[in-house]
Amino acid sequence: MAVRALVVDPSASAAVRLAEAPDPVAGPTQVLVDVTHASLNYGDLNDARSGRVPPGAVLGSDAAGVVTEAAADGTGPAVGTRIVALTAGAFAERVAIDVNALAEVPKPLDLAQAVALPVAGVAALRSLRAAGLGPDKRVLVTGASGGVGRFAVQLAARAGAHVIASVGSAVRGEGLAELGADEVLIGLDGLDRSIDVVIDSVGGPQLVAAWNLLAPGGSVQSVGWTSGEPAVFPPYATVGPAKSLTSFVIEGNAGADLATLTELAAEGALTVEIGWHDSWERFAEAAEALRGRRVSGKAVLEVSRSERRMSTRRPQD
Repeated sequence: MAVRALVVDPSASAAVRLAEAPDPVAGPTQVLVDVTHASLNYGDLNDARSGRVPPGAVLGSDAAGVVTEAAADGTGPAVGTRIVALTAGAFAERVAIDVNALAEVPKPLDLAQAVALPVAGVAALRSLRAAGLGPDKRVLVTGASGGVGRFAVQLAARAGAHVIASVGSAVRGEGLAELGADEVLIGLDGLDRSIDVVIDSVGGPQLVAAWNLLAPGGSVQSVGWTSGEPAVFPPYATVGPAKSLTSFVIEGNAGADLATLTELAAEGALTVEIGWHDSWERFAEAAEALRGRRVSGKAVLEVSRSERRMSTRRPQD
């Protein structure tokens, strides 16, 4: 039996369309999950257009839903458990997911909120960790109004850092001080003191400017490139006291970090902001809003199910 899914189609709007995909079969260390919510990331849009996800393949990384079949080896959550996961091919009605790639969602947390955490939350958490976050650090977060940015601001503030949030406009900066930003800047205007850590989602000239502000021993983590512009470093910009520019990608299983993030969110210690929330049948609208920087926080897709799938679906808790 087939399931509905958002698959890559270069001829479609946003290079993605709803279509049928094979019903997944779980391996011995995987659970089957009926997906109720998915979260859209810039990386998903780039995957669809760049060829990294080939035509006909299911798109997506962020999924939340309910376990309908437990792992054959006895590990992982039981049937009926609400979970969130970071997994390839997440944008489908049903997905087979490795038990190490998911976390149980605590009862106080809605699945719509939980699904915003995988890519953006894990990227923020791991990039800050890799950069050497500490209470004595000055941390610059560029693209701070986006999904990764808002989580990075909060996590850095929780660690006791001095947090500088950079945004594209005053409107985009609203609410960041409440999330823990000590300074909210338009671009890098007014920033004249050195910084220790940069979590950069913008790239282009702003990345070069941030590099020039980096203190000796500091680290830039390049987690995105939403500007689409080249970064041109002037001669000798990379010669001098040691500092680093590191390309960032999420590698390995995310289950443990997802458990940390969901617990923080359930406790109210990490705010999840959703700027777009509607049916996955309106994917093209979500993609356009995300690319146009009209989404503060995350874009969440409701996975509507076909009548055939609904008739055989097991009850949720």
